[in-house]
Amino acid sequence: MTWYGDPPPTASLTLPGWVRVALRGAALGCVTYGGLVLLLLLRCVERPLFGLNRPWTPRITQGVCRAALRIMGIGLSVRGTPMQHRGAMVANHASWLDIFALNACAPVYFVAKSEVSGWAGIGWLARATGTLFITRKGTEARRQQQQLEDRLRAGHRLLFFPEGTSTDSQRVLPFKSTLFAAFFTHGLETVLHIQPVTVAYRAPAGTDPRFYGWWGDMTFAGHLLAVLSSPKQGSVEVVFHAQVPVDAYANRKDLAQYCERVIATSHPGPERPARP
Repeated sequence: MTWYGDPPPTASLTLPGWVRVALRGAALGCVTYGGLVLLLLLRCVERPLFGLNRPWTPRITQGVCRAALRIMGIGLSVRGTPMQHRGAMVANHASWLDIFALNACAPVYFVAKSEVSGWAGIGWLARATGTLFITRKGTEARRQQQQLEDRLRAGHRLLFFPEGTSTDSQRVLPFKSTLFAAFFTHGLETVLHIQPVTVAYRAPAGTDPRFYGWWGDMTFAGHLLAVLSSPKQGSVEVVFHAQVPVDAYANRKDLAQYCERVIATSHPGPERPARP
């Protein structure tokens, strides 16, 4: 059975832990926000020339995310090939680290809940890298549907998390089919493909298997400190499954169920803590 339970206990940081936080945090901040400045400058040229299309700046995001994982010491392995067809990717969601892991593998544009745009530091990065923000208001449904269609028609490869929330990294929650509806409108189903993507974390040796999971009342700052201060790091594996044409499925629910089944089947599932 998959499990949540109480979050892993937060250990008091020792002096070596604070040193690791300082060194990794400084390097991470320089790479991340230095890349942001470069991206914004290049976007000033890219936008007038290409409009919604972004042929250059996603490569900056990809390079920054690869460097960020190296700075944190988290290993990355990839199986399969990111899709080249027009369409979207869908993945399970375990942590804020998913953004780095998935961006490191391929140029993508995330679909995120609107609250993310207001998160300190992260909101700026998300907006600059082309994240599409979605609200839960029914009155916004039509406008958001149009935004999704516009981005898909512009050739953006969108990536969203159908679970709707992050987890303890040991489970795949049932997929919500709401966002899949955008692929079944105005003939898009005849030209778009969907690619399921599995993200699986391996915790540092000797730590709670849920070390990289981020859920419940866990704060971003607290989880970031735990990751940066850890003397050992684990790894993340990203599996790109076969892409499928949208019109191979009768409706959004069938497509959502297919993606959930593929991702859940390849996910390693719960890893129990070792007995002392």
